[in-house]
Amino acid sequence: MYNERLVVAVFHFLLMVLSSGLVVTLTYRVFIGANPDFHMGDEIRNGNVATGVLVAAILYGASLIMMAGTQSAVEMFRMHMLAPGEEGESLFKLFMLILAHMGVSLILAVISISTTLRLFGRLTRRELHAGNELKRGNVAVGVVLASVVIVSSLYVRDGVLSLSKALAPQPSFGHIQIEK
Repeated sequence: MYNERLVVAVFHFLLMVLSSGLVVTLTYRVFIGANPDFHMGDEIRNGNVATGVLVAAILYGASLIMMAGTQSAVEMFRMHMLAPGEEGESLFKLFMLILAHMGVSLILAVISISTTLRLFGRLTRRELHAGNELKRGNVAVGVVLASVVIVSSLYVRDGVLSLSKALAPQPSFGHIQIEK
């Protein structure tokens, strides 16, 4: 039992290390080029603090959402190690399920953050063109956009956690028969 718990703990650690690298790399790549108003990477290189604050919040928000997917992945692995199910259930199938959960979490993170930023931009376009203000280095706009990303990520994280738990395979305990 101790060995299985140790294997699960090491798996959890390695999954978190892998996830952190994955979420930082992919989220940065996706969002740096996705801004229709300007290239965020160039603005960060030029010292635009407002853009830097927004990118930091995007990375933080995406990692919050991604962690929800990793939580169910670790639970699936723990269940497989501590209470193995059917003989036909393979580690390959388990790892494919884990990769699917991680992939869905990452896709939901990108879609939800992108949608939130675009929706906020459309809602405030008349009085404030956030993209232009961000490009000019308006730190107040960067902080507001960062707050929007973090708030939406907190809510989406909870939804992703619930969804991934619902999609995770559940153990079966066999048939229970009550005799008279």
